[in-house]
Amino acid sequence: MLPVPLPFEQEIHDVELSLMKLEASAPSATSGEELKQLRAQVRALLKSRYARLTPWETVLVARHPARPQTVDYLESVFDDFLELHGDRAFGDDRAIRTGFARLGDYKVLVVGHQKGRTLAERQQCFYGCAHPEGYRKAMSKMRLAAKYGVPVVCLIDTPGAYPGIGAEERGQSQLIATSLFEMAQLPTPVICTVIGEGGSGGALGIGVGDRVAMLQYAYYSVISPEGCAGILWKTANEETKSRAATALRMSVADLHRLGVIDAVVPEPVGGAHRAPREMASTLKSHLTRQVKDLYDVPKEALLEQRYKKFRSMGQFLSGR
Repeated sequence: MLPVPLPFEQEIHDVELSLMKLEASAPSATSGEELKQLRAQVRALLKSRYARLTPWETVLVARHPARPQTVDYLESVFDDFLELHGDRAFGDDRAIRTGFARLGDYKVLVVGHQKGRTLAERQQCFYGCAHPEGYRKAMSKMRLAAKYGVPVVCLIDTPGAYPGIGAEERGQSQLIATSLFEMAQLPTPVICTVIGEGGSGGALGIGVGDRVAMLQYAYYSVISPEGCAGILWKTANEETKSRAATALRMSVADLHRLGVIDAVVPEPVGGAHRAPREMASTLKSHLTRQVKDLYDVPKEALLEQRYKKFRSMGQFLSGR
């Protein structure tokens, strides 16, 4: 099955259709060479087009319906995952999944947003928008991991925290603020990776870590392009969304240059949704390396480095 084409992928999609038809046809003396040429053409087109994505096009890639989600990585990156449910106060928010797992030779706690695939699952997960009980659950399990000296791995993929009345009544903003405070003091290694969307406080609620990375075609921003466009220009059409995405500096190149993230995890040609197994292998190598680097760092040094890392963000110098 071909992935759903994004608006800027029509030329690539046409060539992929030709390739699929040729692969389905009866083999001939010339089909082998044609297949080789078409595959090379598809790869060249993908490489060329994805090398010049605009910030708004990157957002579209991050939201691709076939893009791997936390549950996919739990199956392909980690072993022996045991899910831990509930916040012991209100309920079990399915927008955030938590549980112990094995990453190579290391035991870790995994915390990640889950958007869902089917309509029923998306409704159950609120499209990855967590409620207060989701952040309360995440922090409860992180404290448990710290108690046993187990590193924490956070996979971020959310358009933002759930904005409903019930969530606000149950202390949404307070829980996110508490999460930031507690993660900053968590006496165990914390590795955070934005695997898709990194929207606003909903992302930052599990995003305070010793190492923060992003997948190549993910985004991380204080607000979505649509939300920004609606505030600034009172409308969210293609032009204003593109202008907002550019102004927000939400792509990996800008965020890495500004020091908001520490590393960029490369994606396969054409994005993670085109080669999920390759993406999983790359992500596993990255996470394993980060856990290994931080595993034996003394707690005092770990906390001091984490504090300085986030305190230094946003500093600037001015002269007269």
